[in-house]
Amino acid sequence: MKDLYIIEPTQFFTATIYGWNYLLNDDKHKDIIIDSLQFLVNNKRIEVNAFVIMNNHIHIIMQTLNGFTSSANQASFMKYTAGQLKRSLIKNNDDSLETYKVNKCDRDYQIWKREPLSIDLINETIFIQKLEYMHYNPVRAGLCKLPEDYYYSSARFYHDGTNSFGMLTHFSGN
Repeated sequence: MKDLYIIEPTQFFTATIYGWNYLLNDDKHKDIIIDSLQFLVNNKRIEVNAFVIMNNHIHIIMQTLNGFTSSANQASFMKYTAGQLKRSLIKNNDDSLETYKVNKCDRDYQIWKREPLSIDLINETIFIQKLEYMHYNPVRAGLCKLPEDYYYSSARFYHDGTNSFGMLTHFSGN
């Protein structure tokens, strides 16, 4: 008998740093996000169709694979990256760690804002709208003149096919 998998739609996922702080301003912190996405892709848990890592938030368009659930992948990603970002702040004696101190029964620090946004991309029109929105984020923020000039983004992949991080898959529809 064949294994039955729930096929989930491609999703637009947004997560924000707690307090909208600029924790991802440092490229080594952006690299933590990239490493985590590469792990999920290499372990065939997700396909990443697009992404952008801003200074205080991220956008990802991804498809869950092989019987995993979107919620499980997102929770794993958020927990792992929060831990790695916290470790980086501790390792570098970064005083900003206190910014993330919370008085919660289940944690001492909160790196990501609670309840990230996840939207099902039910057709190509919505996919393209979200893709353009995320790729123009760095332009609107004044970080670059053209979307494809921003390094921590998939815009160049859609512009000329450059897959700098080796983890992107062109969207092929649901």
